[in-house]
Amino acid sequence: MTLRFGTDGVRGHADELTDELVTALGRAAARVLAADLVGAHDRRFVIGRDPRESGPRIERALVAGLALERVGAELAGVVPTPAVAWIAAARAVPAAMISASHNPFHDNGIKFFAAGGSKLPDTVEARLEALLDDLVHGRGPSPAPVPAGPPEGGGADVERYALAVANSIEGRTLEGVSVVLDCANGAASELAPQIYRRLGARVSVIHAEPDGRNINLGCGSTNPADLQAAVRAAGADAGLAFDGDADRVLAVDEQGALIDGDHLIAMFAVDRRARGRLVGDGVVVTVMTNLGFRLAMAEHGIRVVETPVGDRNVLEALEAEGLALGGEQSGHIIFRDLAGTGDGLLTGVQLLDLCRRAGRPLSALAAGAMTRLPQVLRNVRVARRDPAIVDAVAAEVAAAEAELGSRGRVLVRASGTEPLVRVMVEADRADQADAIAERLVRAVERAAQP
Repeated sequence: MTLRFGTDGVRGHADELTDELVTALGRAAARVLAADLVGAHDRRFVIGRDPRESGPRIERALVAGLALERVGAELAGVVPTPAVAWIAAARAVPAAMISASHNPFHDNGIKFFAAGGSKLPDTVEARLEALLDDLVHGRGPSPAPVPAGPPEGGGADVERYALAVANSIEGRTLEGVSVVLDCANGAASELAPQIYRRLGARVSVIHAEPDGRNINLGCGSTNPADLQAAVRAAGADAGLAFDGDADRVLAVDEQGALIDGDHLIAMFAVDRRARGRLVGDGVVVTVMTNLGFRLAMAEHGIRVVETPVGDRNVLEALEAEGLALGGEQSGHIIFRDLAGTGDGLLTGVQLLDLCRRAGRPLSALAAGAMTRLPQVLRNVRVARRDPAIVDAVAAEVAAAEAELGSRGRVLVRASGTEPLVRVMVEADRADQADAIAERLVRAVERAAQP
């Protein structure tokens, strides 16, 4: 057995990430990602993790693998993924984040960042996979390892990251803004309240008591009902729901309505365009982005670049197109001029700053940015990840697209991280979207049968 990279690193049930496999992955990462680091102190990885109970074990195995290749480790502890990426960029060293993001506690994973904080391209992940296979199966020469020293702490770098997020609003504050934070019992549980209070916001916090098993459990960006109720009960201006590793965020307006990534990106794009700060007058979004977003951007003369799902794909397109703003409906939002990856804490600060500058309620800003077309999302669980299932329902998809015409969209895709096929349908009417989605779900279920 070995490990394979999906759309966002290596991920699976924590039991699948055995000490042997993770140690071998650490060795492979050291050889591929730290090969060009020459100074003794430079030959180090920064490692962060979310609070899952399996995290410390995986961290120890990863550190051991790095050490066997004479590469040291600086442990940032329980911190958001974007903090790890920021440190990698600031220090010009590679990094790893141990997290399964929005998945339940029994899953875990490892995301790698190259020296400089960028996510790994497919070619580098393929090299890691090939080398990992060789190490696991004992193929090829293996030089005698010389262990590195014990891991060091990285608390000062985390504080520098927090300051960078706070300073992203150019000396303004959030004085007078009231916000409820749902930290998903995850990696942002300690740091997020500190940052928003530092900026002067009145902060209430829910789901910020991680116990190793309650991460994402009925809370956070995948389960925002508690946050919606808390915002209404507190009479707050807004709510922010992070996921387990805080690289994404969804918002709740003052009325308790959920605001997804499409609306957030639309708000940021319109605001930046109005201030002459939308680089290239364009944005990057994925195929999952609502058709209403595209129609709204056309009205504002903002170019839309579309990519496959995954924030790494968004990042690559931002760089290729020379743009600075992009993201996903799920709440991964990237400000390329401020950070090198999706950052829920940074996005939340930018959003509250926008509301304070505009002097308008969040609900009004969201409504003015775009009108969402009815969209139905269905997840069909299958026995194993198999992209061929999508090909098998191509005729049904084509028929649905013909029925919808230019006022709707259909997307059927295999998940890159779970054994799921995702079905999305957009239409002018919710009942039409529901009916077509149900037909496609049944087609996928038939195609997935052994």
